[in-house]
Amino acid sequence: MTTHRVGYLIGSLAKGSINRKLAKALVRFAPPELEMSEIPFKDLPLYSYDYDADYPPAGKAFKAAIAAVDAVLFVTPEYNRSIPGGLKNAIDWASRPYGTNSFRRKPSAVIGMSPGAIGTAVAQQNLRSVLSFCNSPQMNAPEAYIQFTPGLITDDGEVTNDNTAEFLRTFMRDFHVFIARVRSVLPKDA
Repeated sequence: MTTHRVGYLIGSLAKGSINRKLAKALVRFAPPELEMSEIPFKDLPLYSYDYDADYPPAGKAFKAAIAAVDAVLFVTPEYNRSIPGGLKNAIDWASRPYGTNSFRRKPSAVIGMSPGAIGTAVAQQNLRSVLSFCNSPQMNAPEAYIQFTPGLITDDGEVTNDNTAEFLRTFMRDFHVFIARVRSVLPKDA
């Protein structure tokens, strides 16, 4: 059994984020072949190419954490019809300077939750555009826009609706299959 290390990024920096609850649920539903770990980014300063010659410790650590995983899962809300600023900043840190993109050829998936029926759809499309530029192969289906309702997911990641639980379980199984397929043709060290 091949194990794949998956780093997940939670687009919201809020401690009580509903997307943090969603991430906890996804970790619960991950197949045993996926070793899940959060890659935090709240301590990153705003990216500037002035740092390219000498990354600060937080930038080096974040970039190394992305480089060390086999795949990346983005769990994000939508802010003002786009990607949360902190998440975009993190992507900039990991993908710069030119020629040292940590997302290159790294499988990725995107999911999000909001109170609106498709509240993360526009953010996900923006994020997919950025990931395309970063040359990150993306799991395009199933698309996953989860509508939050109070009590749907507990603080520790337990999903209280059977249909939602099955959808998230399937999403994580599909992500595992996608990672294995991408890694079979794009080995990590190739």
